[in-house]
Formats: sequence, C-alpha cells, structure tokens
Amino acid sequence: MSAKKAELKRRGGSGQAEGAGGKKQRSGESAAAAGGREDGWLGLEVAELRAKNTGCKFNDKRVRFLSEEQKVKQSCSGVLYWMSRDQRVQDNWALIYAQQLALAEELPLHICFCLVPRYLDAAYRQYAFMIRGLQEVAKECKSLDIQFHFLRGDPEQLLLDFVKSWNIGALVTDFNPLRLHLQWIENVRKGLPSNIPFLQVDAHNVVPCWEASPKLEYGARTIRGKITKQLPDFLTEFPPVDTHPHASKKTAKSVNWEEVLDSVEVDRTVGEVEWARPGTSGGMAMLESFIQQRLRLFATERNNPNSEAVSHLSPWLRAGQLSAQRVVKEVQRWGKNARESVASFTEELVVRRELADNFCYYNKEYDSIAEHLFTENEKCSFKSSEINIWWNIPGCMWSICGIHDQGWAERPVFGKVRYMNYAGCKRKFDVSRFERKYAVKTD
Repeated sequence: MSAKKAELKRRGGSGQAEGAGGKKQRSGESAAAAGGREDGWLGLEVAELRAKNTGCKFNDKRVRFLSEEQKVKQSCSGVLYWMSRDQRVQDNWALIYAQQLALAEELPLHICFCLVPRYLDAAYRQYAFMIRGLQEVAKECKSLDIQFHFLRGDPEQLLLDFVKSWNIGALVTDFNPLRLHLQWIENVRKGLPSNIPFLQVDAHNVVPCWEASPKLEYGARTIRGKITKQLPDFLTEFPPVDTHPHASKKTAKSVNWEEVLDSVEVDRTVGEVEWARPGTSGGMAMLESFIQQRLRLFATERNNPNSEAVSHLSPWLRAGQLSAQRVVKEVQRWGKNARESVASFTEELVVRRELADNFCYYNKEYDSIAEHLFTENEKCSFKSSEINIWWNIPGCMWSICGIHDQGWAERPVFGKVRYMNYAGCKRKFDVSRFERKYAVKTD
C-alpha cells in the first residue's frame, strides 16, 4: 500500500475488512471476487473524498443552541462532545462541529460516552455490538490525539461532574428523539453552569429533524417533498475529523473493554452476532458488498426473502456506527447503472427513516396505544389481532394502528389496517423455498 493510501486509511479509517460482513459473509462472496477490486477499496475512496473537503463551511442549520449562552467559556480547558446516538468518528456532523469549535478557540477536544447499566430492552447482543464499536472509536481517537472518555452510569450527573473537573468550556451532543434521551438532555441543560454553551447537532438524519418539518407528519407522502427539496443543502460531502493540534494536559483513563463486556448486567441468553462485525469498519465493508453485489436487485427483489437483495446495514445504522448520509452518497455515486434501485433505497433510508424520527419527536405519546387516543369510529379501523415483531416504535404503530399507512378495505377484526395473509405471500415469492430454509429438520 502506498504511503498516501496508508495515510488516507488512517485518517478516513474504516474499510479494510476480514470479509464483507465480518466473520460470516451473508452475500456468499467477497467484494473483491464480485467486482475485481481489493476488499477495502470503498474505505480508501471515501477517505480521499474527505481529504479533498477539508475546510468546508458547516451548515448552521444542523446545529441548535440548547442554552442561552452561545460563547465558549473563557479560560477553559477544552470542548466536549457527548457522544450518544452517533457512535463513530468520521462522517459525524456533531463531532465535526465540536472539532471546528475547538480549533477556532485553540482548545483540546474531548469525547465522552456514558454507558448506562440498562437501556430499554437491550440485551447482551446489543450491548456487545455497541461496546466493540466504541472500542474502535477509542482507538481512532487515540490516533487523532482526541481524548476519549468512557464513563459508566446515568449521564446526567456524570456529565456535570466531568464538565466541572475537566474545566470544559462548551458541550456539544448529537440528537435522539426518544423520551429517555430528551430527558437526559433536559437534565444536563438545567444542571450546566450558565456560562457554558450547550449545543445539539443532528448527526443521524440527512436533513435535521427540526429542519425537515416543524410538526408531526401524517405519512411519507406529506414529508417526502419537504425532505427532498432540502437534500441539495444537506446531502453534502463530509470533511474529515483530523488529527487535533491542541493537546490536553490530562489524558483519559484507559479502558479494559473485556472487563466492560463482562460487567454489563443484562440478559445473556443470546450471544454476540456472528455475521456482522461491529464498528464503522465492519459497516463500510458491508456497504461495499451491497454496492457491488446486491444494490442492482434492490428495486425488484428487496421484499423477496429468498433473494439476497437488501443492504444488511441495519445493525450499523441503528448503532450509529455508520452514517446514513454516507451510505446514500456512496449508493448514489456507485449506482448509476441501477437508478431504480438507488431511488428505492434512498426512499427507504432517507424519507421513511426520517419519518420515524419525526413521529417520535413530535408525538410525545409515540409508544402508547392508550384507548383514549381513539374515537369510537377510529377504534374499528385500528384494531389488529396480529402484532408483528418490530424493533422500532413506528414499525409497531404501523402494524397495530396503521400509522403512516393508507386505509385498506375493511375486514372483521383487522379493520382497515394493512392485511397480510398466506395467499398473498404465495403470489409474491416461493413460500415453499422459504419454508424449507427455516423449517426445523427432524429425523
């Protein structure tokens, strides 16, 4: 590898991989075999793009002040990025903003992550994927002279104590629409000294949630135009998070990652996932394999469970280890011969995904199906006896209550909620083949 490529790999990170999906490749062949390229080519291409974009102007619509104070505290010892939802170094607008702020003030840059003992219904599989991804974050931070602090406990008091003990002059965080995170943000905001600015950057959505729409949207058709018309302003190339020139006088404590994994008190019934390698590097490798092997099939085959046509990127996107904006940009850049698939994928990853954030952010009762929410006439439309297993809240509300969907022909029990049956599946794909794949084999 040339010196230039080696340097780009260090700065842009992420790309060299054991295989397209980690320990076990879902697509059946390596990216190299599929496209005649060496595994890891996409990470190097992306690093080159970032390097060319150094010094780009930050879109101020991505950031909002949560405090009255807007100037960095004088005589402080650094800027802190509170990493929460977006657990990556590169392609992270919140960290990019924090570094630009620290550079402007000639201050050290710190990152902290607070590991809570319990998080909703997360089990060991989710915790392990997250923690191993954070291990990669810590390693990259060290190479960039950025202090990474791993804290354990509820963030409200931990952060306030950290800000005080490290003499932090400004606090930047990312965006999450869920109730628990909003409460954390509010408690930290109330507890911060009045002379420390607190800023939030939506690093998860392509178009920031508060810019996409100021209200709860009815469905994809009502938010689609609002998002797409703003894509030219927001779907831009990232600058790199680069080596930080202002060193901290104190260094972060080292982390024993295996001890952290052993210490989490969660359900360990299900072990670590085998097919998905945690961290941005694993996500970039899977994106690489999707572009070369499955993207062309996405438009026509994505709903066929017998076809390898989907991206398999959900674990990395959900954990914030991979930027949706990066994914869209690379799919558009390399999918010029699969325009229908690119359009379909962009609809799912941008419009539908950001509609979910809109639902949770503007509907304070996003996880409730309380009886008083519906009129008597609405009850017959929203009843459902089939509750599909979805990990995300809008998905649950879609299957149970018809949120973000059209009304369908009314049926007994189901009302107007979208109805799915065996005959419909048989028309769409080879059900027998699907059953043979997953059926329990008996002697």
